[in-house]
Amino acid sequence: MTDLRHPRQAPCKPGDGGSHRPQAGIRSLSDIYLFQVASQKSHWLSARQTTVASNVANASTPGYRALDLKPFSSLLDASPIAMALTNASHVAPDASPLESIQEVETDPTEQSLSGNTVNLEQQMITLGDVGRDFSMTAGIRRAFNQLILAALK
Repeated sequence: MTDLRHPRQAPCKPGDGGSHRPQAGIRSLSDIYLFQVASQKSHWLSARQTTVASNVANASTPGYRALDLKPFSSLLDASPIAMALTNASHVAPDASPLESIQEVETDPTEQSLSGNTVNLEQQMITLGDVGRDFSMTAGIRRAFNQLILAALK
């Protein structure tokens, strides 16, 4: 298996033995911003799937209000690219927790007599969207990974 952190280099001069300094910069694939965003999106999709499952499980619970997460784009807008903390004396940015679960806006005519606002058809559509988005995120991550591996060859 090839070590991506310290690629093997041919010696510059005969008898050099191949000694070289490791390059500073990216130490692993998780340091690349695209992989970080893809990981965040996967976590968001997992949380959204859990929320939809909770809504479906409580579809017949009187007074239950359907929940959903804020769109992923609003989470990205709220958390811009953070500066790296490279020295202990640097000031680190605040890491405030994001409140992403919200009640689903529903028309009062769609509410059941028991006060439940879960629409099973809408929940199934949302679940399909989650599956499609997860497949797309995995495909983008796989394609970018192949691109990096091709560049290293």
